[in-house]
Parts: sequence; structure tokens; C-alpha cells
Amino acid sequence: MKYYIGIDLGGTNVRTLLVDENGESYSEVKGPTECGNGPDYVCDKIIKQIESLDTSVCGGLQGVEGIGIGAPGPVDTELGIMIMASNLPGFENYPICHKLKSKFGLPTFIDNDANVAGLAEAVLGAGKDYRTNYFITCSTGVGGAFVVDKKLVSGGRGHAGEIGNMILVPGGYKQGALNPGAVEGEISGTALTRKGKEAKGDLVKHAGDVFKLAAEGDEACQKIAEEFIDGFSTLLANVAHTVDPHCFVLGGGVFKSKAYFWDELEKRFNSKIHVGMRNHIPLLFKEIDDCGAIGAAMLPMSQLD
Repeated sequence: MKYYIGIDLGGTNVRTLLVDENGESYSEVKGPTECGNGPDYVCDKIIKQIESLDTSVCGGLQGVEGIGIGAPGPVDTELGIMIMASNLPGFENYPICHKLKSKFGLPTFIDNDANVAGLAEAVLGAGKDYRTNYFITCSTGVGGAFVVDKKLVSGGRGHAGEIGNMILVPGGYKQGALNPGAVEGEISGTALTRKGKEAKGDLVKHAGDVFKLAAEGDEACQKIAEEFIDGFSTLLANVAHTVDPHCFVLGGGVFKSKAYFWDELEKRFNSKIHVGMRNHIPLLFKEIDDCGAIGAAMLPMSQLD
């Protein structure tokens, strides 16, 4: 049995797990990130968490194969650094992989949090029986990951799968540093909530309220739900025509409301792809709830095998 350390590094909390190659967790340490204290402080906290893990099952840290980190935002997987770190001030270009590798003498890898979630689903979850998976999470933002033979396709600078910035509505809503009309600004959970509040005020507190009101016959919310289904099915079709995955695995907060739109989304997706592709690319729902640190632990496994 091989063992790995996975680190789920977020702006609010940081969590470290000892995981085996089957995704079973043996020891966990977590705490607030306290990112306002700077990257050196957070890195020292991660080091302490790793040192606090109970690694007796593998004979101590010397029995660990490698370390993986899942982090928010774009990552340069070649250099092992975060390129953008809006939730982790000071982490842009911070050599976190180098520091952990120097401290523990273990191969250390970092990737985007959506990517490691997709890797977890491909290795252990809904996509484990498929050679290629395209994972999409739709929640506060929209992220994607393409996994081939249980290995992430990160691209030349680690930006492969950054579908949230793909233009869906030319000249549409501009969210933050993204393109006007980008996927994230048009069909993310944040976008659905924004549109719902504009139409219905306090009746909408989150994206799920939009779908609930639409099902109850509210015309304004029906329009928003229709825009989501049409936009998301277009996104799926665009990705399908680019990489033709064996399956899609979908997750994130918006898909808690999937009962309202899943069947129509699947129908609309199949209507937008080539005839020879139709009904050959299943839409699957994610299976792993705890895919952050577990997915991060799969990074060294996929890279070192």
C-alpha cells in the first residue's frame, strides 16, 4: 500500500490528510488559514500540520510517497506556484512546493482546487471506470478539469480547464477580472443569485431559490433557469467538441438543484453535438463529498506512477 499527503489550502481553512492509494483517510489535521499573516506564516502552519499527522500506519513520514496541494485560482504546475491568489494574499509566485519539498524531502505538487476535485472523481469517484473524464464544478465560480488515464491535463502553464473565463455571451456581464460574458459571470451560482435578486429581490437568497421559483411558475425565474440550461448545455457541447471525453462529471452547489433541470440539460446537450456523439457521453454526478484534500493526495500518485 502506498500513502500520500493531501493539503486542501483555502482562504478560510487549511486541511491536511494522510491518504492511501484507495482514498482512505488515516489522519487529519485542520485549522484556520489565517492568511492575513502572510504566506510564510501559512506555510509554517502547513508544515506543523504535516508533522502532526499520525503516520504510524506507514512507518512515519519516510513511508509517504509524496505531497499534493489543492489551491484556489490558476496554478503554474511546472513551477509549483500559484499565479493568482485573490483568496490568499501574497501567495502569487510563492514557492510553496519548493519549501515543503526542501523541508520533508518528498516530491510535492500543486494544482487548482477544481482540478484536484476532478482528479479524485476520475481516480476514485463517478469517472473511475472511464478512460477520459471532464469534470465541471458550478458553484460560486465555474471550474473544469480534463483527466486522461487518471492524470490531469494541465497544459503549458497550468491553465487547462479554466472554462470559467470562456466567453459564453459576447459583450455580456463582466465579473471581476474575467472576460465580459464569461461562463462564470453568466451561469455560475453567483450569477444565478445575482440575476434572481435583480428579478425577485429578497425572495432569492441562493441559486436554488431561482430553480424552485421557476418550477412554481415564476416567469422571471423561468427565464433565468432557461438561460442557465441553454448556457450550460452550450458549454458542455463546446468542451465535447474539443476533447470528446468518455464522460462528464458534474458537481458544485448549483447541482444540488439538479432535479429541476438535469433531464433537460442532458437533452439540450445532446441536441448540440454531432450525431455520432449523441448519447455516447454520459453526464454523471460527482460521488466524492470530500474531494479537496483527497484529490490533492491523488496528485503525487498520478504524477509519480
